[in-house]
Amino acid sequence: MDFDFRQIAVPFRMQPGLSRLDASARQLTALQTHVPLYAEKQAVLARGASRLQVEGFDATPALQAIAQRAAQDGADGPLRSGAPLELAFEEDLVVLDGDGGTLPWLCVCTPSHWAPEDKLGLPFAAVHAPVADNAVLLAASRQLVALATGGERWERRVWTISPSGRHDQHPRRQPRTPWPETDDAEAFARQCFLRSERQTFFPVGRGTRQAVFTIRVRLQRLEDAVAEPWQAQRLHDSLASMSAEVAQYKSVASARPTLLRWLASRGARPSA
Repeated sequence: MDFDFRQIAVPFRMQPGLSRLDASARQLTALQTHVPLYAEKQAVLARGASRLQVEGFDATPALQAIAQRAAQDGADGPLRSGAPLELAFEEDLVVLDGDGGTLPWLCVCTPSHWAPEDKLGLPFAAVHAPVADNAVLLAASRQLVALATGGERWERRVWTISPSGRHDQHPRRQPRTPWPETDDAEAFARQCFLRSERQTFFPVGRGTRQAVFTIRVRLQRLEDAVAEPWQAQRLHDSLASMSAEVAQYKSVASARPTLLRWLASRGARPSA
């Protein structure tokens, strides 16, 4: 499914933005072996860099909950065929412990410029300390942990624009892709991607106060993603309203003027 531009906030704000999922919503997606994401995840798995666990943590209840969720979502084919978690789903998986508000277990192959090994065992507030304009997020951290691990299912969406078509953007594993070196806005945009994440929570249960946090990264070429003038306008207005700190945090500060020019021209086109 393509990215829903109606989910882009104008003006842009760094905020939790959790929405309750309805009963029919799926949270896990079977990973197909022919897509580029499979090869990227396979490479991380082969390096032994995909799974992290706090010493002494019992992941059995979470693994059981993941298997149950996959069956409910019709995404358990790879698991039943013996695929490891890394190659079973498009989503990366993290356990959030409601008792301590920490991340005791991670199965992550495609982080967006963050290192999973740096987050293992940290409290929720510390995990998000580097986020720009994070005052609202940090102030609500205790309530957010309680909400996410309270037994219901939730989702949020985040997005950015990137010059990289790679899913795995681990900061110490993959060097940053530089922005295109051109002043031509059309040529610039042709080399950019809309990177979006659907993040969800579902309960582990089984006597725990844990939730599984899922992260599904989607990449679309920017010129393909922005198909309608209203989409260009909404993306333009959100990008333009970012604070300088957020633009720097999301690594779009230097590219923003050119991207805004391209989006403004795209938004001015008449509808067909």
